[in-house]
Amino acid sequence: MKANKKRITLDLANLEKTALVGKALSSEVRLEILKYLIENSANISEIAAAFGLPQSSAALHVKVLEEAGMISVNEKPGVRGAQKVCGISFEDIYINAFQHKIDHNSSQVIRFPMPIGNYFDCEIGGNCGIVSEKGYLGVEDFAASFYCQNRNEAQLLWFEIGYLEYRFPAYMVKNVLVKEISFSFEICSEAPGYQNDWPSDITVWVNGQEVDTITSKGDFGGRRGRLNPEWWGDTMTQYGVYKVIKINQLGCYEDDVKCSDQTVDSLHLGDGNYISLKLGVKPDAAHVGGMNLFGEKFGDYAQGLVMTVKVDDER
Repeated sequence: MKANKKRITLDLANLEKTALVGKALSSEVRLEILKYLIENSANISEIAAAFGLPQSSAALHVKVLEEAGMISVNEKPGVRGAQKVCGISFEDIYINAFQHKIDHNSSQVIRFPMPIGNYFDCEIGGNCGIVSEKGYLGVEDFAASFYCQNRNEAQLLWFEIGYLEYRFPAYMVKNVLVKEISFSFEICSEAPGYQNDWPSDITVWVNGQEVDTITSKGDFGGRRGRLNPEWWGDTMTQYGVYKVIKINQLGCYEDDVKCSDQTVDSLHLGDGNYISLKLGVKPDAAHVGGMNLFGEKFGDYAQGLVMTVKVDDER
């Protein structure tokens, strides 16, 4: 549905992303493929047939569009093995040619990474687990393992219901004008083994205020996560989706699509000694499908949690 599509936001500070989108739009064939996918999801064979292309050429066009963030590609089981099903993933494209000058002249950006095992508090229910790069921490499906002494080594953790709370230091937002705060992470649902079609509603709270509910489409597998260690089995969760929750003076945005009216002012970011981020699955959610949270050495993205704050230098 249109409401679930993201806005692709470009500026001249991120030349790599802008160049990828420009490359994707530079081919008439790829523009026709985009029009085709607006109406129908399709696998690579169907795209090749629709445009009279060799399958290798269709796969190359799909790769360019996926790298630009314009389509999503998910593996689904088929009669002759897994098929890559493609669908449109954006609503519009916005480019601000002067944003890099505005950011440079009046703002500073502070980036604060947080290992996924450094949670302050948790409440864990149902099937669950926590692993490091080298193996299991504690015992699988035993919630007490989330309190193990070496939990800071965690690189992947999962549970069916409950939450994790992280506390970031708030010193960088004291006595300054906070223009924007964002949290980024790799996440997906939690199913037995993996299930690409396994929806879950994952709630996000900041400073105790509910700001968003991410609807994860599945617990993703069928191919290995790019960073997964060798010991991790192929039949288990492999990767997630990269999410950015951004709050500014106008509202809260999930991947550049507005999701709530919470603002940097309503969250009172500088009132305490920390900024709280909580991720969880409510027991009464519409889709109780659990969650997996990935560290820098699991999944597809080499990071854990990252909080980024943009503040005004001149206040």
